[in-house]
Amino acid sequence: MKNTVWEKLPLINNDSGQKKRFELHIENETAFIEYIQAKNNIIYLTHTEVPRSLEGNGLGAIIVSKTLEFIEKNGFKMAPLCPFVASYLKRNPNKATGLLAPGFSVG
Repeated sequence: MKNTVWEKLPLINNDSGQKKRFELHIENETAFIEYIQAKNNIIYLTHTEVPRSLEGNGLGAIIVSKTLEFIEKNGFKMAPLCPFVASYLKRNPNKATGLLAPGFSVG
């Protein structure tokens, strides 16, 4: 499967379980970002995971990008606690514009 196909996959907000996750389903695999949603409209992005068989092909960047779009569209702020998300934002600081929760920065 090519990245262009992955970019068209819908981001699933799986908030029904104890651990909330943004997910992308690829064949029989799931890439995800775990998060905590605070009452003050801040989403704490805590962990990103891409299946080992799909690593190194840009899927992590795609799920982060789609998650940031979700946060922006829904009027949330984010706290990038996950090292992968923080690294993505350092490489793409324009993606964090207007989305960072108070006290958080990229850089």
